[in-house]
Amino acid sequence: MSNVEKNMIIELTVNDFAALLNGAAPADTCLVSDSAIAPPEVLQMLARIAAEIGADFTPSAWMIVEDGEIVGLCSLIRAPENGEIHIGYGIAPSRERRGYVTRAIGELLEWARKDPRVTLVSADTGVENIASQRVLERNGFIRIGERIDPEDGRVICWQAAAD
Repeated sequence: MSNVEKNMIIELTVNDFAALLNGAAPADTCLVSDSAIAPPEVLQMLARIAAEIGADFTPSAWMIVEDGEIVGLCSLIRAPENGEIHIGYGIAPSRERRGYVTRAIGELLEWARKDPRVTLVSADTGVENIASQRVLERNGFIRIGERIDPEDGRVICWQAAAD
């Protein structure tokens, strides 16, 4: 099976988050050896958000896996509302610019389009994060405006239909 045919996103469970927080890889995967997929405080935040959202909506977080190696993460970053899910994603610095996130977000959109609970997928990118903007553009997201985020400053808002 070629890499294009393999599932690239794998649901993150509570146990998977626990393993990652302890510096271990979930079953049948390995960690990137030369850079972290996310700082511990980000992993803790994502685990908390996934647990909160997961009480009512699953899946809510995924590992981005390439050839058994966890190269990044993607997740819902707030509870779904009226059919809209809002996603965030990140990749280990040593695995950037290889197309992994573009493929993973494409796979996430495929999942969303098959899930009757989801009608819209949204995301935000920093105005200077051109690589992340390209990921969304390549996956058919449309820029719908800008806003000021209290933590990230000025961000571009994006949407893609899922129905």
